[in-house]
Amino acid sequence: MRVLIVEDEPYLAEAVRAGLALEAIAADVAADGESALFSIDVNEYDVVLLDRDLPGVHGDEVCRMLVARETRPAILMLTAARRLGDKVEGFELGADDYLAKPFEFPELVARVRALGRRRFSALPPQLEAAGVTLDPFRREVFRDGRFVRLSRKEFSVLEVLMRAGGGVVSAETLLEKAWDENANPFTNSVKVTISTLRRKLGEPWMIRTDPGSGYAIDVAHG
Repeated sequence: MRVLIVEDEPYLAEAVRAGLALEAIAADVAADGESALFSIDVNEYDVVLLDRDLPGVHGDEVCRMLVARETRPAILMLTAARRLGDKVEGFELGADDYLAKPFEFPELVARVRALGRRRFSALPPQLEAAGVTLDPFRREVFRDGRFVRLSRKEFSVLEVLMRAGGGVVSAETLLEKAWDENANPFTNSVKVTISTLRRKLGEPWMIRTDPGSGYAIDVAHG
């Protein structure tokens, strides 16, 4: 899952980004509305954490512009305003969820994951393929009943592949979804992560390599 944090308070933005990283959620930061819209045009995000009171292009206008698009990420509006009327306004603008500051971080993570899952509503809360069960909320993976301990990055890569339902996912897409905007497109991190994933998940190998195309879950082993 990849998230964009749109927040003009740098310490808060970095704290949220670092906390999401610990939950295996890749996140980028934009400090104003204009930068946020540019990032969304360039990258594919699952969820946008959107502060309302932004410099330049106001958060409300960013929300309106995103809602008007044919396809868009889910929008979780963050604001210091706690009045019921403010929340109603946020939903009327088209936000998918609303969280007032200050907030408890576990609640933020739960809401982000719930919104991310809505984009894949045809899938159950737990993902299953090739004898592997992945629980995005508990961040647990089992294969044939055996617990598999994965790093945060390995978990993110496996989640992206399993959400693809057997479709081929390019290395570039994995970099977009499981890393962040600072990832080097020429790095071999994806190849290395796939290799360790295969080893930890064990035989029969469930991750197939399609030369020149990318990687896919081999559902034939399920």
